[in-house]
Amino acid sequence: MPINANTTDTALHVETQNPAAHVADSAAAHQSDSAAAQYKPQYLDGFPVTAPADSALGSIDTLAVMEVPPAGEATPFARSPLHNTPSMVLLMTGLIAVALCYHTGYKYIENFFHYMFSTRRRENLFEDHTVNETSILAALIANTCIVEGFIIYFAVQLLRPELAPPLRDSVFLHIAAFCALAAGFYTTQWLVYKVLGYTFSDKEGTRLWLDGFKSSQSLLGLVLLPVLVLLLVYTAHGKMLLYIAALLYLVVRLIFIYKGFRIFYSNLSSVLYFILYLCAVEIAPLVIMTGVTIWICGILQ
Repeated sequence: MPINANTTDTALHVETQNPAAHVADSAAAHQSDSAAAQYKPQYLDGFPVTAPADSALGSIDTLAVMEVPPAGEATPFARSPLHNTPSMVLLMTGLIAVALCYHTGYKYIENFFHYMFSTRRRENLFEDHTVNETSILAALIANTCIVEGFIIYFAVQLLRPELAPPLRDSVFLHIAAFCALAAGFYTTQWLVYKVLGYTFSDKEGTRLWLDGFKSSQSLLGLVLLPVLVLLLVYTAHGKMLLYIAALLYLVVRLIFIYKGFRIFYSNLSSVLYFILYLCAVEIAPLVIMTGVTIWICGILQ
């Protein structure tokens, strides 16, 4: 036991005598451990070009370069009646008027074909139009004039492109003018038919003829309305839709002309008067109205 105690005391004495050497040994051991823990990068100058994918790329000059397409010229927004609030209010006004008058004047619509084709002469008090039928007749005629005004607008815009810019600048002004033109054309036709009826027929024949004219014009606005809706939405097919509108107008006019022929035909000589009627009353006014339409466009420019 004394020997071990002496040995321990001797070691402690040696450590106490050389503390600097002990610190130096500890620092050297710590530095060697830190150096072993550090990571040395293998590729300091980057990866070598040895992979097949890298060698297949070749020079960067040979690679495809994405080209930026050149920007086209800005296209201005094309104004149309569909995006013009006053124009659409005008169209909806005609439709609402028909809807409001339908409840009290639906019998007139039920008798459309009777007024369009019937040539039976009757002296019956109950065949006169009532106030309710007169109101829905006025609403239907107003709707026809409005629809025709819109279609005239598209016809001028598509068939006469040189007049299109002024039409787009003032959409409602032109549509209102064309609707007024259609209303004036209807009124002029009604007056002419009334004068011709009293000249070449009697009062009853004139009444039947005018009934056919008013009913055909009322029906025209209803059959042209779907075409107008398609014109408002699908302007790319405008010319085709205009041809359809012209065909519908021709069919309705032929129905009215056929009724007039049945009323006024009495002998072979009346055929000559009928041909003159077609030229003077049915064809010439359309030509005149075309000229007036172009004239109105020139004034409103």
